[in-house]
Amino acid sequence: MSSSPPVSTATADAAAAGIGLSSRERYRGLTWLVSAAFFMQALDSTIVNTAVPAIAHALGETPLDMRSALTSYVLTLAILIPASPWLCDRYGTRRVFGAAISVFAIGSLLCGISQTLPELVLARVLQGCGGAALMPVGRYVLVRSIDKREFVQVMSTVATFGLLGSVLGPLLGGALVEYTNWRLIFLLNVPVGIVGLWLNQREMPEYRLDKANRFDLLGFLLFAAASALLLAASEFAADPTIRWMWMGSLVVLAILFGAAYVRHSRRTAHPVADLGLLRIRSVWVALSGNLLTRLGVSGMFLLIVLFLQVGCGWSPLMAGLMMVPQALGSISAKWLVNRMLIRLGYRRLLFGNTLLVALLLASFALLGPHTPMGLIALLVYVYGGFMGMQYTVMNTLIYTDLDVTHASMASSMASTTQYLSMSFGIALATILMQTLLHGQGAGAYVVAFRWTVVILAVITAVASRVFARLDKNVPV
Repeated sequence: MSSSPPVSTATADAAAAGIGLSSRERYRGLTWLVSAAFFMQALDSTIVNTAVPAIAHALGETPLDMRSALTSYVLTLAILIPASPWLCDRYGTRRVFGAAISVFAIGSLLCGISQTLPELVLARVLQGCGGAALMPVGRYVLVRSIDKREFVQVMSTVATFGLLGSVLGPLLGGALVEYTNWRLIFLLNVPVGIVGLWLNQREMPEYRLDKANRFDLLGFLLFAAASALLLAASEFAADPTIRWMWMGSLVVLAILFGAAYVRHSRRTAHPVADLGLLRIRSVWVALSGNLLTRLGVSGMFLLIVLFLQVGCGWSPLMAGLMMVPQALGSISAKWLVNRMLIRLGYRRLLFGNTLLVALLLASFALLGPHTPMGLIALLVYVYGGFMGMQYTVMNTLIYTDLDVTHASMASSMASTTQYLSMSFGIALATILMQTLLHGQGAGAYVVAFRWTVVILAVITAVASRVFARLDKNVPV
């Protein structure tokens, strides 16, 4: 969104009705709406991971080949999120958020009736077109509406609902696959979307510009091309029939498009992603640290599901149940974030917590088919707790040194980085797994899983060095 102050068209009577109340109390309905959107996205992502083996079997594919159905959705989010600030400027937050919910629900419906992997991938892309606006618009409206002193607490509440979706997702995914049909996994989003549309009309404030800036179409296309080419290169890397020359050509083209965007963004008044914000230390540390951390951890949900179902012979429902402790651990940690931030500050908390996440990630290499279920659940719970703290602190860091006029752009850039790193993280995890997989037996999956999590742990540990570059006096 433009760096000039946006003009709010939120109704005056709503503001008058909230006199004497805190911003958190005045916008309680808005918090519920954004929480519902986060819940819907979290439910969708986790519920699909649990069902990957079953969907692969139904569509005649191998489980590792299903990564395109996962990465296509996440990459679509990353590519289209930069357009959300301009859309809000031009059409208003209420209209954009409502349209996003509608497209997401329609995409979910098409996913549920897909008959082949290409059809599923295309439906996931449409689903991503709707989901691209949910998180950045939700964050932006909360930043505009909630007092800065209450923002971390409100974001913790919103993130908690997202984690509740993560709790229900594995359970529903496993249960639906085992007792009904995997197609219901996607169809569940349709009634949730209908409720979201009703809440949007009631609770979403209308923030927009009276005159929106011209959309940076060239910058958008350059960024989209660079991102898509990089993911295509990662897809080819896992295909032994593709020559390395072709993959290298895609990487070179992606770099050229990326460099062209950097040059373009410096010459345009209103770029789709304002790289000038990277001059603020907390912003570039938040984005680069987020990128490296999620590159290491984003594929863990899928890896654990494959490890438990293929490597250990667990049922989909039991594998789904084992994902619940991770979400419960994340929810438990949310209540400690404020106190830990006040006591340690952003720099020390992120540096230490990232190293602990990497250590816990590496400890998954000690698991095997005969590991007691209780021990696996305990490790997943502890890992989820530290990851919950990591996500919450990383997601609020980018706003600490910014004023409200840059909030929308920062939200867009944060969400883009998050989903871009998630798509590459999932691709990296599956490529490592496929490269290290020698044979098709359960034992081969266990060995490949162990080496993969060790490599991902090393990548995650590198992110701690990025967070160490933070200023000691970053405001909490």
